[in-house]
Amino acid sequence: MLPCSNNTPSREVSDFLLNCFVRSPNWQHWLSLPLSLLFLLAMGANSALLITIWLEASLHEPMYYLLSLLSLLDMVLCLTVIPKVLAIFWFDLRPISFSACFLQMFIMNNFLPMESCTFLAMAYDRYVAICKPLHYPSIITDQFVAKIVVFILTRNTFLTAPIPILSARLHYCGKNIIENCICANLSVSKLSCDNIALNRIYQLIVAWTLLGSDLILIFLSYTFILRAVLRLKAKGAAAKALSTCGSHFILILFFSTILLVFVFTHMAKKKVSPDIPVLLNVLHHVIPAALNPIVYGVRTQEIKQGIWKLLRRGD
Repeated sequence: MLPCSNNTPSREVSDFLLNCFVRSPNWQHWLSLPLSLLFLLAMGANSALLITIWLEASLHEPMYYLLSLLSLLDMVLCLTVIPKVLAIFWFDLRPISFSACFLQMFIMNNFLPMESCTFLAMAYDRYVAICKPLHYPSIITDQFVAKIVVFILTRNTFLTAPIPILSARLHYCGKNIIENCICANLSVSKLSCDNIALNRIYQLIVAWTLLGSDLILIFLSYTFILRAVLRLKAKGAAAKALSTCGSHFILILFFSTILLVFVFTHMAKKKVSPDIPVLLNVLHHVIPAALNPIVYGVRTQEIKQGIWKLLRRGD
């Protein structure tokens, strides 16, 4: 372990303290109830969606497999972040072990781009369904979904794994209070007495490469879809196509908007309260997870029918 300075001996840090909303402590009181309700909604709605797709044979199609993957990613992200945040709010359980902190960092940095890549796969699915409907059964197959899942896991794990590894290899010799509700890479690494320039640069490059390229390709897909929809001449065909894609696009737009707001707020941290990026980061792990299954359930007729069938079976 390297010393922090010539006069201060090094001390190995075995755990961290998550210090939520230092400048706005009252936020914990009014945020705990809606956050817990959003968490329960996210877990319950995604579980119901997964069970419906699993039990209803008519939903055993590539599009719904991708939706199942999105639900699984949402649930893992929620379970990784929100219970710990609520434990801090309710019981002041701020300590988090060294290994648990970097495991949380790995999951957050890995699964968020996975979710973005899943949205891209779903956008491509809709593009083929509307722009090349005759070729859809031969292009979007179960084998295609399997390859997409392998690609999502491999790409994001390979590129994001160095983020927590680089952060864990730093020397932490004294300071262990993280001014955040979660183990975000930069919030943790800035406690080190080492130079963290490499951490900052690598995370910036990976974030813009993965999320930036996904968002560009997603919006390109929907541009082609919109152009194809406007050319449809069959009565009601355009409205049906737009309705089918509407739920996808709403969620993708919300996902990208809240992410961009977080990024720009973090960049302008000198002009806004430091607690604002922390709040946005926490909410970004639960609001999309709560909205995704609800929007799909409300706007997708096949899922609504599948849920009603299961409910009638229960009766």
